[in-house]
Amino acid sequence: MTLRVIVADDERPARQFLLSMLRSFEDVEIVGDAQTGMEAMRLIEDAQPDLAFLDLQMPEMDGLSIVRSLRHGRVPLVVFVTAFEEHAVSAFEIEALDYLLKPVDRDRLRTTIDRARGRLERDALAEHVSSEQLGPVDQPLPVIARQYIDRFPIRKRDDIYLLPVHRIASVVSEGELMHVTTMDKERYTMNYRLKTLEAKLDPKRFLRVGRGALVNVESIRKITPMPGGSYLVTLTNTQQLRVSRSQSRSLRTHLLQV
Repeated sequence: MTLRVIVADDERPARQFLLSMLRSFEDVEIVGDAQTGMEAMRLIEDAQPDLAFLDLQMPEMDGLSIVRSLRHGRVPLVVFVTAFEEHAVSAFEIEALDYLLKPVDRDRLRTTIDRARGRLERDALAEHVSSEQLGPVDQPLPVIARQYIDRFPIRKRDDIYLLPVHRIASVVSEGELMHVTTMDKERYTMNYRLKTLEAKLDPKRFLRVGRGALVNVESIRKITPMPGGSYLVTLTNTQQLRVSRSQSRSLRTHLLQV
């Protein structure tokens, strides 16, 4: 599968550097490049690329504004390219495929291309399945694999921490805030919806234990039965969380059946 790609960056050296690197990949076809946000908008509408590399700071319109403006039209997969790590949170929230820091690393770019191809192939398969006439009722449909995040950008003061998902022990919501605790007892607090994050995490790895809590099953050290049919889970970082009665059945199904 050849990816049809555009690049938008107001800095010519950076744009040419990325274009040159992309041309070295046999499975990439460059269908255009742009210097401003408005040029990028027109190029996306005319060329309808599979993947757009957008600089986050351009004249007329920045990369985020372009994506928001295209939301009701045909939006390609988007990778933000920036020299500033603080934009990682914005890229994550707008559900960009990826973000790359300048100067772009070739191996990192290869990973992004592979991720884009995987997403497009899954989308194509899902569209094919939905357009086909259903066979016999007992005929299973193909399973469409979903891509979950493997790192989570977290802002702490003026810094952005790229937290690998496998290091997260628990996520607990408290009012408008969400607390993320790691295996090493590091704690981060942010304004983010637990339900939104849960949709981005692999359900085989993260289990809801209450209305406002998720735990990484790899971090569970001990499960203690409690009166009333609920449980208390103790994590490897010594954190303890009560499992609600409504979630106890899910815990038994996922972890306590041999």
